[in-house]
Amino acid sequence: MTGRRTAKVSRGTRRSSKFKAMLAGGAVLGLGATVTLAAWTDTEWVFAGNAAGNGPGLGTSVFEVEQNVTNPYTEASFVQNETNPGGAVQFGVSALTLTPGDAVYAPVALRTVTGSIAGTVTLQPAVPATGITVTDANQALFNALTVRVAVSATTTTCNAAAFTAGTIIANGPLATTGASAGQALSAAGGNVQHYCFEITLPANPTLPNGTALSALQGRTAAPAWNFSAVSG
Repeated sequence: MTGRRTAKVSRGTRRSSKFKAMLAGGAVLGLGATVTLAAWTDTEWVFAGNAAGNGPGLGTSVFEVEQNVTNPYTEASFVQNETNPGGAVQFGVSALTLTPGDAVYAPVALRTVTGSIAGTVTLQPAVPATGITVTDANQALFNALTVRVAVSATTTTCNAAAFTAGTIIANGPLATTGASAGQALSAAGGNVQHYCFEITLPANPTLPNGTALSALQGRTAAPAWNFSAVSG
């Protein structure tokens, strides 16, 4: 008969196991305790400021074009006219007594204002001037006239010679002809674009069917042009 042996565990071994269990239990309790402890907090703020740190650091640029219809162009003569009819370009007294084959001329200069960024300006086709009373039934005279426009980076006399010295950017019927290209305007009035307008009553103008050339006598017209400007 085989005798049974009873395993004996020393008291030291039992103490060690109990201690480890307590440590394990204490670790769990410890984790729970750290969640409920008070803590320090802190925040940091920044704002979009200027170089001195005492004002706003974000803003928008300014783009503004001004015109001068008085040659020679003095500083005081540059103004802004942003709605139709705008500034009055002067074609001269003879412009009111045109006969077939006559041409008349008028200048205008454009630049950006002080503080403006750079941009490009493009001449649009003529439209009737707002608020100007004319005598031109069915716009027969308006549609019969032709326009040429020359532009130069320097001041020139606005006459037939300007179309040799400058660059021609428009040439055709008054009612449908705009500029073939835009002109660059430097920032803060850094350059001036000088335009010369030529209006001609052709010897054989385009007329409505059944309208005789003599029917254009005694009429008046007031075309207005928009220089469309964009920054960049």
